[in-house]
Amino acid sequence: MNASPLTVAERASRVKLMIFDVDGVLTDGGLLFTAEGDTMKSFNSLDGHGLKLLREAGIVTAIITGRKSGIVQVRAQEIRINHLYQGVEDKRRAFADLLTATGVAREECGYMGDDWPDLAVMLQCGFAAAPANAHPEVISRAHWVSHARGGHGAARELCETILRAQNRYDALLAAACGA
Repeated sequence: MNASPLTVAERASRVKLMIFDVDGVLTDGGLLFTAEGDTMKSFNSLDGHGLKLLREAGIVTAIITGRKSGIVQVRAQEIRINHLYQGVEDKRRAFADLLTATGVAREECGYMGDDWPDLAVMLQCGFAAAPANAHPEVISRAHWVSHARGGHGAARELCETILRAQNRYDALLAAACGA
């Protein structure tokens, strides 16, 4: 007898390590350049707080991104991302390194990506997520797709989905309210 496929809630309830791409997921994907050639990115504060909530709930957070940016380093430190991989050409290799470093099984990992370079990792994780404006090939392979666009609350929506599936959302909200 074949087991039924896991529901989104079941997949989200198993997440112990949540990994995010940056451009198009934690940002809107736009790149602004100064006259000196420096890159600027805009991060959503709601998304950042969602990642902090995951950490408070005991979920390890990570970023795997193809670009290398001092801005991403600063943002990752600010919201206390556990593991940061930048300038990654082979996201599969970074993912394998991350699994070794954390001891978390692939089925207990989530990954939120928006474009083809993310697919190799998304397809190995137990919970693959995408923002609403991700490439159609990514959306078609994701277990869960946000209503929000990348850089505009998609990551926060995902974080809250995980926290609800793990029955941690209400306690974190109560703590924020001072209860």
